[in-house]
Amino acid sequence: MLTALHAVCLAVAGIALAGPQQTRPERGFVSLVSLDRWESMRGDAPGKGWTVEGDEIRYTPGAGGGDIRTKEDYQDFELRFDWKIEAGGNSGVFYRVSDKNPTTWATGPEYQVLDDERHPDGKNPKTRAGSNYALCAPTQSVVKKADEWNTARIVVRGDHVEHWLNEVKVVEYTLGSPEWTALVKESKFANVPEYGKMKTGRLVLQDHGNAVAFRNVRVKRLG
Repeated sequence: MLTALHAVCLAVAGIALAGPQQTRPERGFVSLVSLDRWESMRGDAPGKGWTVEGDEIRYTPGAGGGDIRTKEDYQDFELRFDWKIEAGGNSGVFYRVSDKNPTTWATGPEYQVLDDERHPDGKNPKTRAGSNYALCAPTQSVVKKADEWNTARIVVRGDHVEHWLNEVKVVEYTLGSPEWTALVKESKFANVPEYGKMKTGRLVLQDHGNAVAFRNVRVKRLG
């Protein structure tokens, strides 16, 4: 029987509106493929490990890193991007992150970016690629192998959130709902008072110590 607790993570299959070969922002979308649109979590320039090459934002370990956040806040939005991670790698994309708290995960939910096959987090459904990290497992495994491009979408409208991976909606949940609150209380975020409660905030690309690339990153504000 499907319980209310499981229903919060229920998603259904769907068709994506963008493919991995997209090179120009679609109507209403703004490209974020420029380091001028990003800053460190301290508010200064991104570390030298973050570079832009063509239509890609890349992170290379060892050259100076740290998470980077958009210079603008986003409340209701659709974020589209492609990603690939090195073998055994881990990264993530956060949203509605507070600019007052330098600890990314303390306020913003995370879209997990992962090599499910090799990274230890791939053994736990709630921390696999496309998951709402540590809370909602993807409904099916559609992630590609390490060093291959995946397409992704994050859609946030009010308290409703969707995660898409390779043209499949793999996660869907409602921030602040009784089901969401129950999931948080059972997780590592139970004693993190601001987690998931921001109504607006920054988008963040994570430095988790592994080489990662994000391609065709673009965002659209939703009315």
